[in-house]
Amino acid sequence: MTETELEAPENQPEASAEEPDAENLLVEEGEIAGDYLEQLLDLLDYDGDLDLDVVGSRAVVSLEGGKDLQKLVGKQGEVLDALQTLTRLAVQQQTGQRSWLMLDVAKWRAQRRDDLHQVGLKAAADVVGNGQRMALTPMSPFERKIVHDAVASVPGARSESEGEEPNRYVVVIPDPAPATN
Repeated sequence: MTETELEAPENQPEASAEEPDAENLLVEEGEIAGDYLEQLLDLLDYDGDLDLDVVGSRAVVSLEGGKDLQKLVGKQGEVLDALQTLTRLAVQQQTGQRSWLMLDVAKWRAQRRDDLHQVGLKAAADVVGNGQRMALTPMSPFERKIVHDAVASVPGARSESEGEEPNRYVVVIPDPAPATN
């Protein structure tokens, strides 16, 4: 995944309770993205079903269906990243606003999220068990956030990011319990 795939949530604007139209705007983003993707599928002569949703402060579009859709994921999600960027640009062109839309094809991102969560849990358990820090492979900011969140859920472990993009990676570190009086 690339850095443009997703920015860390803290870098994204949040819909607030004072913005009653925020959800409507996200629904509109999803509908624009859906129209764009339907046109693309027609051009490619691919079959697929679109699911539009709003999760948190983000429009989410999922494309599922025939085996041809795997071609829209590509190696390590590279084609999916590019397609998401193009879809965001199509939305921005019509709305005039930057889009944080999330696109998933053939449940690739959902599976990747689950896999990374498990990587974080396993690394944290290993570090707690052996007391040795562990460096993971380089990841995108979005991937690192998933791992950081998983590690944070394990008592006795913490994580940090080290290195420079595009080779920035997560290091899982033993976190001794604070002293009690």
